[in-house]
Amino acid sequence: MKHIIIIGGGAAGFFCASNLDETKYNITILEQNSDVLQKVKISGGGRCNVTHACFDPRELVQFYPRGNKELLSVFTKFQPGDTMEWFDQRNVPLKIENDNRTFPESNSSQTIINTFLNETQKKNVIVKTKCTVKEIEKQDNKYLIRTTSGDFEADYIVYTTGSSPKSLKIIENLGHKIVNLVPSLFTFNIKDELLTALPGTSFENAGISIPKLKTEESGPLLITHWGLSGPAVLKISAWEAISLARLQYNFEIEVNFISTPVDEAEEAFQNFKQSNPKKTIGQSKIFDITNRFWQKILDISKVDLNKQVANISGKEMQTILENLCKKKFQVTGKSTFKDEFVTAGGVDLKEINFKNMSSKLLPNFYIAGEVLNIDAVTGGFNFQACWSEGWLIAQDLNTL
Repeated sequence: MKHIIIIGGGAAGFFCASNLDETKYNITILEQNSDVLQKVKISGGGRCNVTHACFDPRELVQFYPRGNKELLSVFTKFQPGDTMEWFDQRNVPLKIENDNRTFPESNSSQTIINTFLNETQKKNVIVKTKCTVKEIEKQDNKYLIRTTSGDFEADYIVYTTGSSPKSLKIIENLGHKIVNLVPSLFTFNIKDELLTALPGTSFENAGISIPKLKTEESGPLLITHWGLSGPAVLKISAWEAISLARLQYNFEIEVNFISTPVDEAEEAFQNFKQSNPKKTIGQSKIFDITNRFWQKILDISKVDLNKQVANISGKEMQTILENLCKKKFQVTGKSTFKDEFVTAGGVDLKEINFKNMSSKLLPNFYIAGEVLNIDAVTGGFNFQACWSEGWLIAQDLNTL
């Protein structure tokens, strides 16, 4: 029987193993950590954001800053609906939340991990943990894999190591080109008097732009102890990952906290002023923001909280609206988003055959997961790429 060695016991590696035909192959997974599926475990705050309920491949690829063109054919063959069916067939019902993120009904990532462990046990897959690959040698029709636990021989390699620099070096030594790694999905570090003392304050829909890059994004926004986070920030950090690395995470952003153009906000202000002239500005609920944030806006706009709305001057109104709709901040660094860090960069996509995820340079060698120069915004998309790629590899090997 031929031997498949899967290097990397993460999402892509385990999904591939779980779909392989064990009557045709001996299958071994090599994992350098003491536990497999570590990212699956911590994903979604321990609930595991398995996928995203977006069932049109053309729409789905829009969530991938890198890899969107290449993944179109992949998702045509295996997409989130197929993922949901796969788990359903194994008695793991998934649920779609309001924002279309999809989780196991159990709300526990352990359910997903156990499913993979059961599937691979049924197929007699050997899983070796604490086994670090040091190098791979091409030998005639086989590969010799040197590890900290001895040498292994493989007829086929499935390379799903994630994006550690060591694993990229190994594959680079085999001739693959590596696109430099940069972080994707991070929050912005900002020191500004408007944000201090307000961590935890959130905005349902805010607009963010980076004038220097002529780019903008909108979505929920959150003030943190370090600056700004939330989907709007994470999305713009993913799409602009390479440009922001070039700027060394030092750049200016403009935030519209109420996602409303200044002229519309001014109209709302004027209308409120006419209907509530005697109210104090500090107690006025003109926009959909928290009282604490509103009072902080008035504070930095140097407007007396006890002033009656009728007495707010045109100049004061303009200052308030500038701070609400066009507030400029200097970003002076980044923080990784929780434990779910994602990187842009990895194996150059031109060297991969996306019909089956095989290497165009190395025979009988498949590559999937985060080791590729593919990444997505948050919401279950990075896992979906892993499931789809792992499935394609298994189908290809099963038909050989």
